[in-house]
Amino acid sequence: MEKINVNVNSEIGELEEVILHSPGPEVENMTPENAERALYSDILNLSVASREYFELKGVLNKVCHTHEIKQLLTETLRNDVSKEALVRNVCAHEQADDELDLLLNMPPEILARQMIEGVVLKRDNLTKFLSNERYSMRPLHNFLFTRDSAITMWNEVLIGKMASKIRERESLIMETIFRDHPSFGVSTINPERVAGGRSAFRNASIEGGDVEIVNEEIILVGSGARTSTEGIDLLTEILRDKKEGIRHIIVQELPRTPESFIHLDMTFTFLDKNACMVYEPLILKKTKYHTIKITIDNGKVTSIREETSLLKALEKCGLELAPINCGGHGDPWIMEREQWHSGANFFAIAPGKVIGYERNEKTLEEMNRNGFEILKAMDVIENKVNIGDYKRAVITIAGSELARGGGGARCMTMPVKRKNVNW
Repeated sequence: MEKINVNVNSEIGELEEVILHSPGPEVENMTPENAERALYSDILNLSVASREYFELKGVLNKVCHTHEIKQLLTETLRNDVSKEALVRNVCAHEQADDELDLLLNMPPEILARQMIEGVVLKRDNLTKFLSNERYSMRPLHNFLFTRDSAITMWNEVLIGKMASKIRERESLIMETIFRDHPSFGVSTINPERVAGGRSAFRNASIEGGDVEIVNEEIILVGSGARTSTEGIDLLTEILRDKKEGIRHIIVQELPRTPESFIHLDMTFTFLDKNACMVYEPLILKKTKYHTIKITIDNGKVTSIREETSLLKALEKCGLELAPINCGGHGDPWIMEREQWHSGANFFAIAPGKVIGYERNEKTLEEMNRNGFEILKAMDVIENKVNIGDYKRAVITIAGSELARGGGGARCMTMPVKRKNVNW
């Protein structure tokens, strides 16, 4: 297999390779009772979600090479050493030693499916017979949000340290793929190993929805329900120890409620070299939530200071961005409603060309006023329009069901290779 040279130096560089996970039975393998434990507020209709996801993947197939996690995992598990290491690691993490022999004896295709869709509990003793659980290893309900469990930072991959135990297997799978798949074999950074059990990082968590690579010097990180301050301290240490010149970490504190603020990319995403999407009440207004800039220079933290806003912090680093408002202007109820449905969560396939949900009409109207042509995903897929004919465009995908899962186009994509941006 041809090697993929991991390279992500921005949020907007022309996309070349991206990892996806099409939603499958794991999305529906939950009940109203355990939906909250699965980090969902509702149960998705898989048939509708799959049709909507077809639009996202169809557009991406037009512009880049897409990789499916299940296929990558199957190919990785054909290596017996990788297979045994992952199975033992997962069973140890999830206290599922009873399933060890069963999983080790599965062929790669079936094992990959079981790792994602869950292993049904075998009721072969009294404790299991009386258990209210259906699975000995629960389904990965959130894996369609591939953004969170692994983060491409320049030419390496940072493995996510998930805030919820129910998502830990996602990170274990992604690390195995990046380390052992014949197309990758890239350098991975595992926060748990870096932390080494130190008490300062006991509560460290960091997820990809909170991490945005701006350029070769600047990285944005959200601090809130999913990425802790300890997680950002750990990231600071990782970048400091590399001693690679100047790096700026701009931290935006996020509300912990409601759940639509789980990640930074639900309030702020890049659209073009000089434009960004913002949820105005948090990003532009004066609030109690801090914006902090940490500067690292050749292995030393040289400053930690508060900034007046995320955009002002970026401006001080030499990057001026014109904000475009999620939900438009004037009506805070519309802003709040569209932010809830991932109205700020756009995914760039090239500078000025992004993907987002069609349901957020006021957001799209605001983008159109700022020079973005509105294109329907199916028109792109069916070759009725050519993305290359437009300087700025937003490709809209259906999102009546996917948005109810709590994420948008950026959440459902994990870029591994982009072209460099000529700033």
